Amino acid sequence: MKRRILGIDPGFALVGYGVIDEDCGVVCAVDYGVISTTKDENFTLRLQKIYDGIILLIEKYQPDAIAIEELFFFKNQTTVIPVAEARGVIVLAGRQKNVVMYEYTPLQIKQALTGNGRAEKKQIQYMVKNILGLCEVPKPDDVADAVAVALTHLQTNNVLCDNRI
Repeated sequence: MKRRILGIDPGFALVGYGVIDEDCGVVCAVDYGVISTTKDENFTLRLQKIYDGIILLIEKYQPDAIAIEELFFFKNQTTVIPVAEARGVIVLAGRQKNVVMYEYTPLQIKQALTGNGRAEKKQIQYMVKNILGLCEVPKPDDVADAVAVALTHLQTNNVLCDNRI
């Protein structure tokens, strides 16, 4: 049975996204990229752009599920609230389009893709590239992170169903 997953790495300057398909154990990348906003834009306009971008992705790709990275820990306290607000509009867009949503912590993503919850970012990027048979790691990092979240959903959703939001 074919499944399509939209993975999202939330942010407010860049929202990474990755759309992947899985059919009978074969996984392939459909699309990936970023929804971007600029710091000279009004913050509420930035949130609207993110919301509109997510709605467009959902309408275009019709995912079976959305996997989003959970906000777990932030080193930069000045960005945690704006990122949380951006994540809120992403979740709202998914819920309004009736797409089932799941969230995964960075630890779960690292564990699912490498078997090591302390894996480095480069290791995650390497696994994203290799699992999907890509020539290079998706850039910027937000994109690779979003694809990693989608892959995590495929790896863990059959046994871990309590991540639904």
